[in-house]
Amino acid sequence: MVNFVLIGLCVLAGMIFKSTKSIHPDAHKGINTWILYLALPAVSFKYLPKVEWSLEMLFPIFSTVLIAVGSLFFMKYYSQAKNYSRRSRSTLEIASGYSNTSFIGFPLIAAFYNEKLLSIAIISDQTMFLTLSTLGIISALKGGSKSGSVSTKFILRRLFTFPPFIGCISALVISQFINLDFAEPLFDKLAGTVAPLALFSVGLQLKFSGWRKLIPQISMSMLYKLLLAPLIVLLVALALGVKGNVAKISVFEAAMPTLITSSIIAEQFRLNTKLTNLIIGISIIVGFATVGFWYFVIEALF
Repeated sequence: MVNFVLIGLCVLAGMIFKSTKSIHPDAHKGINTWILYLALPAVSFKYLPKVEWSLEMLFPIFSTVLIAVGSLFFMKYYSQAKNYSRRSRSTLEIASGYSNTSFIGFPLIAAFYNEKLLSIAIISDQTMFLTLSTLGIISALKGGSKSGSVSTKFILRRLFTFPPFIGCISALVISQFINLDFAEPLFDKLAGTVAPLALFSVGLQLKFSGWRKLIPQISMSMLYKLLLAPLIVLLVALALGVKGNVAKISVFEAAMPTLITSSIIAEQFRLNTKLTNLIIGISIIVGFATVGFWYFVIEALF
C-alpha cells in the first residue's frame, strides 16, 4: 500500500513544483543524472550477487528478452502502418518493451504470492535492466539519430559508457571475487532513491496538453505492454512445458506496467518524453486492473 501512495505522491509533487515554477525547468536532468550514475548501478550491486543461478532460471531471462524483442517487431510494423518517424517508433519501443518489475512488480508479487518468490522476480528485474542497457540503448540511439542509422562503433561506445550497463557487469564480476555484504547498507540507501526520484522526474515532465492526439500511440503501447506481452510469455511457457512458480512469476512480471526508467532513457536520447511519460502514468493506473486479471488467468493455468 505504501508503494502505491508513493507513486501518486511523487508524481503529483513533480507536477505541482513544475506548475508553480518552484523548481528549475531543467531540474529533471540533474535528478536523472543521479539515477543513472548512482541509483541504478546500486540496484545491480544490491541484487545480482544474491541471485541463485540455475537452469530453471533461464526462463525468466528468456521471457524478459522476448518481451523487449517483441516490442521491436510490434512497434516496427505499427509505426510503418501509421507512417510514424523513426523517433516515434523508438519512443514506442522504449515505452512498451520494458516492465516495471521491481518498484511495482516486487510489492505486487509479495501481495499476490509470497516474498520468497522475489528471487525469481529479481532475475526478471536484472535481465530487464541489462536488456534496456543494450537493446533499449540501441533503439534509442537510432531514434535520436537524424538518419535513423548509427554505426556499430558508436553504439558500442555509448553502451559501454552507459552507467546502468557498467553497473550490471561490474556487479556480476566483482561479486565473484569480493564479498560485498559490508557495503549492502549503502546499496540499499542508493537503490531506494530510484523509485521516488524517477517518479518525481516523471511528474516534472508530465504534460497533459494535447494528450487526445496521442491516444492511438498510448493505446497501442498499453495493448502490447499490458495484454500481448504477458500473453506471449504465457503461451511460450505452456508450449515449453514450464510450470510452477517460475512460470507464474515470469508471466506476472511481464504483465507489469511500463518501466519508469524509460522516461529517463527517452529524455537522455531526445525521444518523445511527453508520450513516454503519459504512457508510464496511464499504464500504472490501468495496470493495477489488468494485473488482477492476469493473476486469475495464471492461477487457472499453472
